[in-house]
Amino acid sequence: MAIRHFLTLADLSAEELTQVIERAIELKTLRAQGITTDLFRGKVLGMIFEKSSTRTRVSFEAGMAQMGGSALFLSPRDTQLGRGEPVEDSARVISRMVDMVMIRTFGHQVLERFSEYSKVPVINALSDSYHPCQLLADIQTFVEHRGNPEGKVVAWVGDGNNMCHSYINAARLCNFELRIACPPGYEPNANILASASDRVTLVHSPVDAVKGADWVATDVWASMGQETEQQTRLRAFEKFLVNHELMSYANSNAVFMHCLPAHRGEEVSDDLLEDEAISVVWDEAENRLHAQKALMEFLQDNSR
Repeated sequence: MAIRHFLTLADLSAEELTQVIERAIELKTLRAQGITTDLFRGKVLGMIFEKSSTRTRVSFEAGMAQMGGSALFLSPRDTQLGRGEPVEDSARVISRMVDMVMIRTFGHQVLERFSEYSKVPVINALSDSYHPCQLLADIQTFVEHRGNPEGKVVAWVGDGNNMCHSYINAARLCNFELRIACPPGYEPNANILASASDRVTLVHSPVDAVKGADWVATDVWASMGQETEQQTRLRAFEKFLVNHELMSYANSNAVFMHCLPAHRGEEVSDDLLEDEAISVVWDEAENRLHAQKALMEFLQDNSR
């Protein structure tokens, strides 16, 4: 059996994605009931962080511990990766010592090169191109609150970034309609957009995207590595704030999601973020834990 990696959502079939989401919900229920599992007993997850994180580190590390395994935090300043060792060499060595590797990095090609030489599954915990683990949590959250997303309308309001790219992949796998609203010049990658042209519409008006939507999502306007563009982006995105007024154009039972951390008052209003009748961001954040446990279990079981 070949090693299974998770670099984008497209590494799963629609059926496999459903399987992972259902298992994530089951694992969440078991944890709430105080039922533990040791499926990862004796297993070690190597966690390579080139980008800092709160939710990613806590969710992966806690997830391994809750299932009987352990995790190693590896940063560039602590490893030879930060001193110029080729990614291929690090992959050959690290993958002989751990059972799975998760990488949070800038360039997506780092993940592709590492996985090519790895003897164990590799997980994309975020790259500049995709953030598939977050989409697992987002899909799980929608299923829990509103059911199957198939046939629904999803609106992405903001930058055509890694989250937006992963929403495009999700539209293909989950068979929902995705409307992307972003300012001119901040559109998603044209090739990724074209790959789902039958599911995705690109507009430049948040209202046009949100009208009749069942699920509205956004993200910060300047991601890590774009800090020098902060002021330029604030001006470009000033009409892309998601608030109660914008949500009034969505369906009456629409949910709002944000991968966090949020810049309150910029891409989302404070009162919307705290409105638990619409905002499901705290469940969404927690579900990183459960979705990733289900993902790691899936990769382990399908890479033997």
